[in-house]
Amino acid sequence: MQSLRLALALLTRIPVRLTTPVTAADHGRAVAAYPFVGALLGGVLMGLAWLAVHSGLPVWPVAIVLVTVQVVLTGALHLDGLADSADAWLGGQGDRERTLRIMKDPACGPAGVCALLLVLLGRCAALATLLTLATELTTTLVLMPLLLAPILGRSACAALFLSLPYVRAGGLGQDAAATLPRQRVSLMLALAALATVLLGGWVGALMLGITLVVFLLARRQMQQKLGGFTGDTAGALVEITETLVLLGAALWLGRG
Repeated sequence: MQSLRLALALLTRIPVRLTTPVTAADHGRAVAAYPFVGALLGGVLMGLAWLAVHSGLPVWPVAIVLVTVQVVLTGALHLDGLADSADAWLGGQGDRERTLRIMKDPACGPAGVCALLLVLLGRCAALATLLTLATELTTTLVLMPLLLAPILGRSACAALFLSLPYVRAGGLGQDAAATLPRQRVSLMLALAALATVLLGGWVGALMLGITLVVFLLARRQMQQKLGGFTGDTAGALVEITETLVLLGAALWLGRG
């Protein structure tokens, strides 16, 4: 339970009491709990969406409220990483040290602003589509992507710890990378993938496939430009993955 509480404290703004002093090993074990944090966030979003559909509320305002709820619950942590990474990728011009330096700059440049707008608009559009389908089809099963997307986003983040070195000396992820229980994390990721397919069916399989493609492309970019990953690039991966799997699900379910 300590690892889950720590994962909640790291990835959300949900008040969590840590009963014992946190060790470096706790940070490593917390990575295995990242998918569970996603499940908690996704459960909240799906529950609110279900209530909205059964209350007959208009879909676009509800979609904006759902995105706002997630931003509040996460403290915009991953959105900050997305903005920093976008600015660094554009401004770094292929230079590793320059890229890392720009990521530490708290200012948000044009690339960061554009990335934030695209992600938030894309997520709102996907949620509005899914809410519309749930209303028209009189079934809430089409809301399942709201549960699965946060799981997949945080699973992708955990997978970074398995596949790339952490390159920010003294960063928040340094202890986790150094003490990572690789077998436990691998098992949790396998269970998350299985749950995605079992709960989502063909749509879940599509979302899982999108996650794998996004992860492999992002991993390649991080390896080429940084030789590893940072907390900012991990946050960017979470946001991009969540948005693209929701858009993919909305496009698939809304076709024809």
